[in-house]
Amino acid sequence: MEEVVLVDKIDFKKTDSYRAPKSFQFVEVPQMQYLMVDGHGDPNTAQAYQDALQTLYPVAYKLKFSSKLAGRDYVVPPLEGLWWAERMDSFTSARDKSQWDWTMMLMVPDWLGPEDVAKALGTAQNSADLPAGDKIRLGNLSEGRCLQVLHIGSYDDEAPVLARMHQYIKDQGLDLTGKHHEIYLSDPRRVQPEKLRTILRQPVVPAAN
Repeated sequence: MEEVVLVDKIDFKKTDSYRAPKSFQFVEVPQMQYLMVDGHGDPNTAQAYQDALQTLYPVAYKLKFSSKLAGRDYVVPPLEGLWWAERMDSFTSARDKSQWDWTMMLMVPDWLGPEDVAKALGTAQNSADLPAGDKIRLGNLSEGRCLQVLHIGSYDDEAPVLARMHQYIKDQGLDLTGKHHEIYLSDPRRVQPEKLRTILRQPVVPAAN
């Protein structure tokens, strides 16, 4: 039996990358790596969305446990998502979720790499059904300057916040770039919709003249 070395556990949720105020804030987001699964459709009804979550978490926990055995323990970070649509209004004002594209993600600490992920995936496949096992990947995300805000409330109440965010970006002489990014600080299975805490993040660039 392998000896487990007791180490301090890092909780990334308590770091600056997972903090945001209730008012708009510009931040510089460093490059980070994630377990990622891409998909399309309404997250409330699309089987692909459930498959993504059913695959991401087992692999993430196998990574965590192997890292702990190697002497570096951490709390599996919150679920995150990149969201976009061919028509912006289907994501903002119209909220036509059937038209949404997404990438669901769990952050991977920078001391772990592709070989660790491949080993964790293989171990997870031996003990769990991973319906999106052929789609999971380790990818980097470099967002740079972003505008973000902490939204407290239902996911369906985000549209007015996004509208204000996009107008604020325009008023600052900036353009949207990249994809809308959400960080889910609350577990919707345990928290009432009106109390959900979600960081809404949007990468920006100087507006083209």
